[in-house]
Amino acid sequence: MSTRAQEEPLLAAPSSRPGRRRPNLRLVATLATFALAAGFTYLAVRGVNWHKAWVAVEHCHIWWLVPAMGAFAAQTLMRAMRWRSLFARDRRPPRLRVIEAMLVGYLFNNVMPARAGEVARVASLTRRSNTPPAEIVGTVVVERAYDVFAVLLIFFCALPWLPHVSWFGAAAVLAAVAAAGLAAVVGVLAIYGERPLLWLARPLARLPRLDPERINEQIRLLAAGLSGLRELRVALEALVWSLAAWMTAALWSWFVLRAFHDLPFSAGVLVTVAVGLSMIIPSPPAAIGVFEAAGVLALKAYGFSETGALPSAIVLHISNFIPLVVAGAIALHFTTRRGGRTPLRATYTSSDPPAREPARARDGHLRRQL
Repeated sequence: MSTRAQEEPLLAAPSSRPGRRRPNLRLVATLATFALAAGFTYLAVRGVNWHKAWVAVEHCHIWWLVPAMGAFAAQTLMRAMRWRSLFARDRRPPRLRVIEAMLVGYLFNNVMPARAGEVARVASLTRRSNTPPAEIVGTVVVERAYDVFAVLLIFFCALPWLPHVSWFGAAAVLAAVAAAGLAAVVGVLAIYGERPLLWLARPLARLPRLDPERINEQIRLLAAGLSGLRELRVALEALVWSLAAWMTAALWSWFVLRAFHDLPFSAGVLVTVAVGLSMIIPSPPAAIGVFEAAGVLALKAYGFSETGALPSAIVLHISNFIPLVVAGAIALHFTTRRGGRTPLRATYTSSDPPAREPARARDGHLRRQL
């Protein structure tokens, strides 16, 4: 009895320490995102004449929002198809499941900070398909690279039709770094395959309670999710979807801008590029402040003050926020309602259980021992 009494505090101590640390880390992250939102909001609204801004909203041509929402719906579907195209051609999840997961991710990105929607959509697609989570994570990582590359490519192709922007030099540096990094990753994966990933994961095998075989298996699944960097046909298909989605997003932005100003299509392109690049920043929920500051910055290139630019930036953000939250809530309802009936083993491919079952059994045995 005395031995057991002495051991119980020792077993409880490790679990209590992480429990005290996690809330502190979450608090720091939350405060940082809200501070970021406050800073960018200040940049967007400083010097705004709110009476004139409200008058601009009252006198806007609201019918332009009808084609704007059509373009917005189209670009959202294109993004879902782009995500699906990043899976290997013989391992792609069903289209409807991908769209549902994408909408769930957008919902959580709009209500939670720090891109929480990326985790949510991985969990949603894992729950509703036979695709392993490690493979899904790989496609999400590649997707972010395609977004940056497509936005920068559109920006530099549209430069002859764009006004001078002060942040051209920064965009050029970002483009060079992104292109060099992407080329390096593609070259390494093309030459060595999954071996660099296995080498990077080697230190994990030294950690207690982690099975080296299972680590290697997860790394191979992650490598399968990087097909957009390893297979030419997958890469070209994903790039076409990316460019189509971002150009349709530019059309959506232009329609919203036309409700306020008589601007050329290039203005929609510039606003889309500015907002797209601003999303690289770890943002607060719905990118509040960051979205508006990017829109105002882009419109300043066309001679607008904060008062003239802010109303259209806010309406553009609202036309993004409301549809995604409503559609995401509906998708989450169907995901949780139907996904609850799916057993955990159905989230893996048919070839996975023999390799996974021993590791899962060992984990369960360890938990029972503790």
